[in-house]
Amino acid sequence: MDTARLPFFVYGTLRPGGRHHGPFLRGRTLAEEPARLHGAVLYAGPGYPYAVEGAAGVVGGDLVTARPEAYGELLGALDRLEEYVPGDPRNLYDRVARTVVRDADGAPVRAWVYVAAPAVAARLRARGTPVEGGTWPPVG
Repeated sequence: MDTARLPFFVYGTLRPGGRHHGPFLRGRTLAEEPARLHGAVLYAGPGYPYAVEGAAGVVGGDLVTARPEAYGELLGALDRLEEYVPGDPRNLYDRVARTVVRDADGAPVRAWVYVAAPAVAARLRARGTPVEGGTWPPVG
């Protein structure tokens, strides 16, 4: 499956109302729709959340479809924001292709999701604080 042009599932500061929504997404998207990531738990980080895979939780967020002409630029900008470098063991997040469920119609959609990298996920599972309800509050 070609994953090069997947939409993005955002669940933290990139959501509408979040501090990174305007600078990163404004003018670069075709659609932003509420969606859910199953099989993950949301944990509080230092001003932003982490989705940790492998649990029976649900993370609320938004499915973001980029404008075709802005896709490459947006992908690079989001990778830099999340400090994601493919294969780097120092990553805080890994960008992975996962199926999310669109709230409006229950449709499953394959999307890029930035999830906690393995070392970060292990620390959060051991002593992190799960976010009640699985939805990160917008940061103004």
